[in-house]
Amino acid sequence: MKIIKELIRSELPTSTALGYFDGVHIGHRAVIGEAVATARRSGLVPTVFTLLQSPRTVLRGEESCNILMTEKKLQILSSLGVEQVYLIDFRTIKDITAGEFVENIVHGIFNATHISCGFNYHFGAGALGSGEMLEGMCSRFGISVLARPRIILGGQPVSSTRIRECIRRGDVRQANEMLGSRYGYCLPVIHGRQLGRTIGIPTLNMEFPQGLVCPRYGAYASVVRIADREYFGVTDIGVKPTVGSQKVIVETWMPDYSGGELYGEELSVELLDFIRPERKFPDVEALKNEIVNNAAQARNIYDDIGK
Repeated sequence: MKIIKELIRSELPTSTALGYFDGVHIGHRAVIGEAVATARRSGLVPTVFTLLQSPRTVLRGEESCNILMTEKKLQILSSLGVEQVYLIDFRTIKDITAGEFVENIVHGIFNATHISCGFNYHFGAGALGSGEMLEGMCSRFGISVLARPRIILGGQPVSSTRIRECIRRGDVRQANEMLGSRYGYCLPVIHGRQLGRTIGIPTLNMEFPQGLVCPRYGAYASVVRIADREYFGVTDIGVKPTVGSQKVIVETWMPDYSGGELYGEELSVELLDFIRPERKFPDVEALKNEIVNNAAQARNIYDDIGK
């Protein structure tokens, strides 16, 4: 998949999906899938236009609170059949008008003959451009537009905001249903205090990345990918109150893993379901017993929904 970080004209005509696509949830996948399907039918390049950062972070100074790391987003886009991604710094386009966006970027840069977007897509300075305006403006250049309707799940619309709320309260099972994939991280394994080794529970330690929505502190059933194999795990996210930590740590024990050291390797940890909230234990032995019990719960959850 080709990743373009500058506004350089596409050599070939495109079918382009427009959006920030935080999480690439099932509503986003419908938008992207429509652009890809149109591209394949019409001999166009399936393309996505997205941003390096949320417009709210730039315009309102809000702290970044994404669902996915950029690298993971790009991996998902590639798996959906996207062949070209415009990954643009929002600051370079935030002041252009809606008309300029369509004429100079959609037509002039993307070389689009078809556009796909969500029902609530807005564009141009001040987000003054609506989906209805996009269709009218694009028609001047012979560009067709399809705005996908909202997707309802559990009686409510699927949205990145709703997914973040689920993650914050630990409801990753519902978040995963809306995402259409498992919520998680791909992070390097770092050195910890190696306390787990001394009690027979060696863990993978990862530092929780800045800029992402932080899940409810506690233990989760998880899946870890190492090379071509998948292992169930119990993952604790938090500040480790029993032994103390100044940073949020993602710590995972895989009872079935017996391989070598993994320090420095980037591994994928995906969360399946919440097991218990974070709490402080009276001593290390009590902590060990709880982790062993949580691992048994995690195995059952993995057998039920993880495979």
